[in-house]
Amino acid sequence: MARVASNPLSLPRFRPYFQVSDTALLFKSPSLSPYRTRKFQSIACQTNPLPTQTQPSDEGKVLAEPDSVDGSTSEATTSSVGGGFREFPNKNINRRIAIGSTLAAVGLFMSSRLDFGVSLKDLSAAAVPYEEALSNGKPTVVEFYADWCEVCRELAPDIYKVEQQYRDSVNFVMLNVDNTKWEQELDEFGVEGIPHFAFLDKDGNEEGNVVGRLPRKYLQENVDALARGEASVPHARVVGQYSSAESRKVHQVVDPRSHV
Repeated sequence: MARVASNPLSLPRFRPYFQVSDTALLFKSPSLSPYRTRKFQSIACQTNPLPTQTQPSDEGKVLAEPDSVDGSTSEATTSSVGGGFREFPNKNINRRIAIGSTLAAVGLFMSSRLDFGVSLKDLSAAAVPYEEALSNGKPTVVEFYADWCEVCRELAPDIYKVEQQYRDSVNFVMLNVDNTKWEQELDEFGVEGIPHFAFLDKDGNEEGNVVGRLPRKYLQENVDALARGEASVPHARVVGQYSSAESRKVHQVVDPRSHV
């Protein structure tokens, strides 16, 4: 607006000035930073403004401080996230669980080692000589086997467990089919596959036989019947998976008293 130079009617003079409205409109421009704001200025007139009178400026006012907003937001987020987590379990409980699991694993490993650590050589070393078994008045279990027989090796741990249970009342004899000394016994007991278990009463009479891979209960129940002096065994003729005796590797006897 143009300034009034003279006023003959003594009307009040008007001087234009700019004032920032308290209700200035704010908007965000896509091309500007999300925290920058633009202020609109409005023109107003004041009657007889004093030269020394100044209006307070709003340029120093900040409607929203990004730092304060971010700080409050982060605090709220931290508090909400922190409140959502549960406390971790007690370290002592975790330590006890770890120790218990370790001991259980070691026990299982040791038990498996004890079972599968038994070999045919161990069984034959602890076996009763065949001639002695026929003369000591005890029932007898005769096993025909070979070192190359896979089924024989697999059944060794089961044989060992049964032997440990009945060794005081029953003879356990091991006869190696590769030994030519036992040709007569092979024919007598009709051995065609190994392992072949023959169950003899205290007088040396055969009550039954079990051939090949079978559950341990078949052997254990037959041995238990022999130990109790029963006239027959519950499993007299049972055949499982076996190795053919025709594959035997015959060798000459070095020691005539050898039963292996």
